[in-house]
Amino acid sequence: MPRENFLPAQYDATNARPINHNYLTEQFADCDVILAKIAEVVRNGDYTLGRAVDRFEERFAAAAGSRHAIGVGSGTDALFLSLKALGVGDRLDDEVITTPFTFYATIGAIVTAGARPVFVDVLDDYNIDPELIERAITPRTRAILPVHWSGKPCRMDEIEAAADRHGIPIVEDACHAITATYKGRSAGSFGATGCFSMHPLKNLNVWGDGGIVCTQSDELAGRLRLMRNHGLSGRDTCEVFAYNSRLDTVQAVVADHLLDKLDHITARRIENALAFDATLGEIPSITLPSRDADHIRQVFHIYSLRFEHRDALKAHLEAHGVDAKIHYPVPMHLQPAARELRYGKGDFPNAEAIAASVLSLPVHEFIAPEQRDHVVALIKGFYA
Repeated sequence: MPRENFLPAQYDATNARPINHNYLTEQFADCDVILAKIAEVVRNGDYTLGRAVDRFEERFAAAAGSRHAIGVGSGTDALFLSLKALGVGDRLDDEVITTPFTFYATIGAIVTAGARPVFVDVLDDYNIDPELIERAITPRTRAILPVHWSGKPCRMDEIEAAADRHGIPIVEDACHAITATYKGRSAGSFGATGCFSMHPLKNLNVWGDGGIVCTQSDELAGRLRLMRNHGLSGRDTCEVFAYNSRLDTVQAVVADHLLDKLDHITARRIENALAFDATLGEIPSITLPSRDADHIRQVFHIYSLRFEHRDALKAHLEAHGVDAKIHYPVPMHLQPAARELRYGKGDFPNAEAIAASVLSLPVHEFIAPEQRDHVVALIKGFYA
């Protein structure tokens, strides 16, 4: 068990590299403007579900193509509360179908909701395979939870068709995918709910944790608003005993400020990613995931490719000041926390192969063309 917070050392290691994934100092260089807006919160004293939360939810819903947006404490809570609002975990044998190639929070939300994650393998774009979803459905399946990895939407028409055939709701993990689209529709708008994270390194971020749930359903929206705030419909009326997962008013101010920059942030990420694609895609030792650019808008929260000799390349880049990261080296079914699920090595070969070879390069809006060129030159030199 950890005895201390491991994150400060991680921050220091990242910040020591000139080309890194942490761009928050630059992004919030106008912090005085945000602090002036937060001063209004201080004057009003509405720190908990205050006016700024209502304003941000309305604007976020419009950006995400949704009827409702409900601010919550984190992206993890967005997933957890969505599952609970749909009744997942009400029975001892409930199952949720999802991917083994994701961040820990996806699986943690399923387990803490009281259900068993049922994994199916991924395609070469790192997203869940819709054909395998169909085969994994049982009478115990209570939800399907696809993850739009790195901001590329899953093949949602096929997933929707499978869900509709069996009457199973979809909860979209769109935590990477704000403003991503699939065949003209926004990521997060296909399922019963779409769940977004505003962790500091997401495309739309805050000064801590924050999340938001989108839904087209009036009924689900009402249930989620109750569940995030102790089940209260008023100061003195508790409709259900529930949770405390409110988006802080201060964080809503930060997120609302960033909404005005979201188009620029996203455009720059796409520009940097496609520029990398154009050069790195020519190197035989590198495998790009399929992009499907004719009908998908990928927003590149993470820019990950598969590299031969991945670990040696990572060390090479780090030695030259480039913050190369692995997202993620161990798929979920092989994590210590998954022992009781009784999966083993070889059960999901595509996810395991990707995890063994994937490496992420910084593509945020502050990566300059000359920095991209430097990274490419280092990679070409490594494989020469």
